Amino acid sequence: MSWLSILPPLVAIIVVFWRKEVIGALLLAVFTSELLLVAQSQQPLAMSFIGTIEEIVGVFSSSGNTRILVFSLLVGALLAYIRESGGVAALVQKLLNWGLGKTKRGASLLTVFTGVFIFIESNLSVLTSGILSRGLFEKLNMSRARLAYLIDSTSAPICILILLNGWGAYVLGLIEQQGLPGASVVTLWSTIPYNFYALLTLVLVFYTALSTKVHGPLARVEAQPQPAQDIPEQIPQGSKARFMVVPLLVMVLGMIGFMVWTGNGDLTAGSGSKSVLYATALACVVAYFMLLFSRRNSHHELVKIGFKGMGELLPLVSIVLLSLALGSSLKELGTGAFLAGIVGDYLAPIWIAPMLFIAGALIAFTTGTSWGTFAILIPIAAPLILALDLPAPLLLAAVLGGGVFGDHCSPISDTTAVSALASGCDLLEHVRTQLPYALVAGVGSIILYLLAGFFML
Repeated sequence: MSWLSILPPLVAIIVVFWRKEVIGALLLAVFTSELLLVAQSQQPLAMSFIGTIEEIVGVFSSSGNTRILVFSLLVGALLAYIRESGGVAALVQKLLNWGLGKTKRGASLLTVFTGVFIFIESNLSVLTSGILSRGLFEKLNMSRARLAYLIDSTSAPICILILLNGWGAYVLGLIEQQGLPGASVVTLWSTIPYNFYALLTLVLVFYTALSTKVHGPLARVEAQPQPAQDIPEQIPQGSKARFMVVPLLVMVLGMIGFMVWTGNGDLTAGSGSKSVLYATALACVVAYFMLLFSRRNSHHELVKIGFKGMGELLPLVSIVLLSLALGSSLKELGTGAFLAGIVGDYLAPIWIAPMLFIAGALIAFTTGTSWGTFAILIPIAAPLILALDLPAPLLLAAVLGGGVFGDHCSPISDTTAVSALASGCDLLEHVRTQLPYALVAGVGSIILYLLAGFFML
């Protein structure tokens, strides 16, 4: 198939740049791949339509894929129960009663540690941190832009480093499709020390929180008079902090326990897709019964809340489904093997990780989604790892870090928009003031990937 095999990912990338929409790009890429496969087998071209449908349906033939998809839906129900319970607001009030957030440093650190604690989902992290800290920042005359930077630059890096969440499950599902040597969950956890962008971003966040100093456009915004924020701080009646804390603890501890159980006592040998599904399902059950026994909601109301939460994540589930289908189709087409040959002949191995990082940043910037970037680039990076015997953690970390970098710089990112909304900051002002920090971490990451390639390859 030669150079034609790179056409599907090119189609995905071009459509992503052009239309700034991931689902359509992935669907068209799957169709293009199936069209090439049909032409290769000399069947009628109309069969490519049937092939596309069968490729998507074939995703469910893998129990691991199906677990990831079901998990993605259950996360929506869990988030909906946590929001409905009012547990977030109750937990925030407890923290304030403990005397946290009375100084600029204290308010900033409270904001950052809240984002660290709520690592289950990036948007929930920024919403919680923003709701917690807006009033504190106003009282201390700190800008909304500073708050937006702190919550945005904490959420995604923490989510991609802790990995006991939807981010980890999603990336694990992509990795498990690639046939890399060793246990997929071990490979995923091994990316953490090489995810230079996430680590450098957190260093800058903690520097800003501890020193209370800001630089560049953010410093100019901070020097201006800050507008008042009329923020209601009422806690829903009957809400308790445990409505949020207990389900999250059940999910985190449950995942660890199920990893040990599925691995017959060995955490590293456990099944990631099984463990994250079982733990999330258990957390949903616990949240459901806590709300039911508290008499806050009836059974019918809780069922409706759960399905509404699932519905909110259907676009995400569609991206997961299509990305798995595209990875399978590209593997059959031989795209990865062809790209590996090109890279092996024309690109020095030391440049592969930096180029994957830059490619991930460009795709995420134009689409506003790091998850879609992972879907496009991981199926490309994996064959390079296999064919050229490259370190999987380094290259996969470059893809993950590049996706988060581009997402941070993008004005069309959902996390960027939610961060601006949660902090009460203008969206473009948030992008403009966060960009210098993101660029510093991005450039530093490229340098570190070059150095890592020099010593490891």
